[in-house]
Formats: sequence, C-alpha cells, structure tokens
Amino acid sequence: MRIDSSAPTRIDLAGGTYDIWPLYLFHEGAQTINAAISIRAHCRLTSRRDHALKLVSEDTGEQVEAASPDELGVDKLPLVARLVRVFGARGVDIHTRSDSPVGAGIAGSSAMHVAVAGALAAWTGRTLADDELLALVMNVEAQVIGVPTGVQDYRPAFYGGVSAVELSVTGVRRIALEVDAEELGHRLVLAYTGASRQSGINNWDVMVRRIGGDPAVRGAFDAIRDAAAGVRAALERRQWRDLAMHLAGEWESRKRLASAVTTPEIDRLIGRAEEAGALAGKVCGAGGGGCLFCLVEPERHHAVSTALAAAGATVLPFTIDTAGLVVERS
Repeated sequence: MRIDSSAPTRIDLAGGTYDIWPLYLFHEGAQTINAAISIRAHCRLTSRRDHALKLVSEDTGEQVEAASPDELGVDKLPLVARLVRVFGARGVDIHTRSDSPVGAGIAGSSAMHVAVAGALAAWTGRTLADDELLALVMNVEAQVIGVPTGVQDYRPAFYGGVSAVELSVTGVRRIALEVDAEELGHRLVLAYTGASRQSGINNWDVMVRRIGGDPAVRGAFDAIRDAAAGVRAALERRQWRDLAMHLAGEWESRKRLASAVTTPEIDRLIGRAEEAGALAGKVCGAGGGGCLFCLVEPERHHAVSTALAAAGATVLPFTIDTAGLVVERS
C-alpha cells in the first residue's frame, strides 16, 4: 500500500502572533488573515514486509529506523517521530520533503505536520474530526519547538484558500473569504531573504512582554488588530490601494513589537521592491529573516520580482492554493 499526502504553506497577510493563546483574549476583535499557497509539504507512506519503521527526510538526508513505534526516539526528525508514536503506525517507510526553504516563515513545519497527520490517519484507519486533527498537530508542534504555538498556520494547510481566522473567548473560527484567488496571486510577489528565522523565539518574547503589561506592545497589538480588519475589508471589496495602506500599517505596527522583527537586510529588500513599484511589503511569520511578500499592481509584478532578485533575494513562484490537504491512496 502507498499513501501520498501534501498540504500548502501560507502567506500571513495580517494579524499574525495574535493566534497564540491567550494573546487574542486581550484584544477584542482579534483575527488573522492568510492565503494558502502552492509551495507544499509532501509525505509518502509505503508498506514494508516487516513491522518496523523507517523515517526519511529527503530535504536533509536524515534517517531514523525503529522496530516499533514504542522504540522510536524523538531526538531525530521529532516532528514525524512524535506523530508516528501518536498514531501507532508500524510496518511503514515514511518519506517527507518540502518545497519551502528552511525557516522561510511561511508555515512549512505546520504544513508538514498536517500532511503527515493526514497520511498517518489514512494509514491507520483513524477518523479524526477537523478540529481534532488541527489540535493534535498544534500540540505536537509545541512539543517539538518548546514554546506555545498559534492556531492560524494549520488552517491554510488543511483547508487552503484565503481566509480569516477569528479569535475570541468563544473559540477559533475560520471564515473563507470570497477573494478571486488568481487575481490576488497576480498581485503578490514572494521572496526568500536567504536568512532563516526562528518564529518561536520572536513570538515568545512578544508574548512575555504583552502578558507583562508592556504598554508599547499593547498599543502595537491594538494597531495590528485594526490593520487586520482593514486588510480583510479591502480584500473582500477588491480595493487594492486600501489593501496596500493597511498592509503597510500592519508592518509598521509589527515592527514595534520587537526589534528582531526586521533587519537592515529586510528593510533594504523592501525598499528596493518599493522603488520598483511595490505598493507595500512585509515579512512573513514572526520576522527576523525568512520570506517577505509585496503587494503590486499586476503590470509591476515582473519589475518587482527582478528588483528583489537583483538585490540578492530568491523569488519564489506560487499560486494561491485552494485545495488544502490532499491525501491519495494507491
């Protein structure tokens, strides 16, 4: 038997970091806005003749073997190993690979968790409700990175499309936004800065300062909430200039959260993109490296892409992904 699965990464347009409990409880109306993209995480499961396990990362070349799930350690390939132990899978070779650069800030690890969990559920015949699978992968990722995880990144990977994730005392609710995926894709340029980042560290620092009552962080979060609402409204109304204004405002407010959110290199790249005609730009994820994206008029897409490449970034082609998690059995 063979099972192939994949799940998309995402661009977080606005409202990131709010999705970490309990931050969103302190700011009424908190939400994140994101778009799933066709840069995917992949998992392949193939049956063996024995009951043993082999885990292979095609990205790093690392391999782990064990006679059973109970004997599988979690020091190597911890993301996959922990999920294998949860599902109790055996007699299987598991290969993973990602289209995303390392530390890109586009939720590559979250997409991989969703892809692996989806494949393992199919392999073991375990039926999970959507919320159960999403909670499982979020909790396992927290075990792997050692700090709290947010709720938004698993939803683009699972559902695809463009969405708002509303966060309140009553829980987490994903709302699919009526946005023309092709049109939005033609207006976004995504580029890898060449420097990976560690979102857990940046987010944890911000979380501690917000819980501690830092007034600057509190004010920045209020502004990010308001910008996210503006981003959502502009997307739904196809008001691209308004979208640029709110994206720029979100980025300026996000930089107030912590000094590590931006770097001179990120500022330089966004400046080059704006010189080439970008309407706005900001980093993906917690910042400090990884990817940035720019909003452009379609006719300036090539010029902005060329400018970023000339400045040393790697432009990543993509489309808005509407499929979400895909699991195929053969």
